Amino acid sequence: MRLTKYGHSCVRVEHDGGVLVIDPGVVSEREALDGVDAVLITHEHPDHVHVEALTAQHERRPFTVHGPASLASMLDGLADLLEPVEPGSGFTAAGIPVRAYGGRHAVIHPDIPVVDNLAYLVDDRVYHPGDSLVVPDDIQIDTLFLPIHAPWTKFSESLDFLRAVGPRRAYALHDGYLNENGLSVLNGNFSRLFEGKYRRLEPGTRVDA
Repeated sequence: MRLTKYGHSCVRVEHDGGVLVIDPGVVSEREALDGVDAVLITHEHPDHVHVEALTAQHERRPFTVHGPASLASMLDGLADLLEPVEPGSGFTAAGIPVRAYGGRHAVIHPDIPVVDNLAYLVDDRVYHPGDSLVVPDDIQIDTLFLPIHAPWTKFSESLDFLRAVGPRRAYALHDGYLNENGLSVLNGNFSRLFEGKYRRLEPGTRVDA
């Protein structure tokens, strides 16, 4: 399985000829969608779903869209393509088995509505939590994409989440709003406190899973 990290929260998965893309938002590069067979969307915020980019790609090559049922209201012309996913369900996307966890976005502030959010476990190996810190309690995670910076979390919470999941390795996620100074501080602390098993991938970097 080949993983490519794109900007912010976008991850591209290639496995046995299938291409699966998770959270191609407005902060990520459109090239992540090239040749895509299926798209997983964790929730409706634009940094995780770029409707215009999805529409343009679908006009070139059809693909399926999986995500919370609440996504339909903002997918415009793609709403009919949505295959709704429920927390705890399992399904296949781009020929790859996927399981959904969680169900709700982390709280940003009591005055801001909480939206639906799904975390995805791909091929029982790669875990993408979207905007949540939901810990899978039924499986050992091999590769975790770790949200390192967001309005809804702080460093201590992300570190506790990382330790609770206890993956073999972790890559930075939700990092598109940080400048080089912030990245340097967070990358150094996560790497030091997780014994060198953490790494931030520059957009476009490919790794094997």
